[in-house]
Amino acid sequence: HDALPISMREAVKLGLYIGLGGAVTFKNARRPVEVAAAVPLDRLLVETDAPYMAPVPHRGKRCDSRYVYRMAETIAEIKGLTPAEVEQATTENGKALFAIP
Repeated sequence: HDALPISMREAVKLGLYIGLGGAVTFKNARRPVEVAAAVPLDRLLVETDAPYMAPVPHRGKRCDSRYVYRMAETIAEIKGLTPAEVEQATTENGKALFAIP
């Protein structure tokens, strides 16, 4: 995971999760895209950054959980996966993190 910043690398080593929000969908996003590419799928979460940072094409609107699908779609493109694969993995990660059966 050489593309990860030191703190991210350490977080992943510790088994922590990395959350990505609407910024990963922005046209000029560099760091969120690098993180999306580098973080292992089993350590990844998507988040809304509500009420700000709505993803493209919803920029300027109030951000809420209706838009997490856009982060999953973008991350899927970055990682060469299907949106369904990212949605499945991030759902399972969320359940594990919050101890939801």
